[in-house]
Amino acid sequence: MTVATAVRATDPAAGRPLSLAQLAPGARAVVLTIADGTDAELAASLVAAGLWQGADVECLGAAPFGDPLRFHLHGYRLALRRSEAAVVLIGSPESAS
Repeated sequence: MTVATAVRATDPAAGRPLSLAQLAPGARAVVLTIADGTDAELAASLVAAGLWQGADVECLGAAPFGDPLRFHLHGYRLALRRSEAAVVLIGSPESAS
């Protein structure tokens, strides 16, 4: 059993939520929302893939050149382009409690 690292709820430098694209390999987070202004089709696809508010996500890593990113959520693995992951805003697992 491995111990997963939690991510901070906000970027300390900017005071805003981090995106799924910023989640380090092995770290866990909770989905807060899809960023405002995201294309409606992309937002619907992300929610259909399980990235709704409150979903627990773990970053499994990235492909050799950094894209796509791999995540574990709801018992399955999901690969997303870095640009897609960038519109999913995340917080620490404690923020969902």
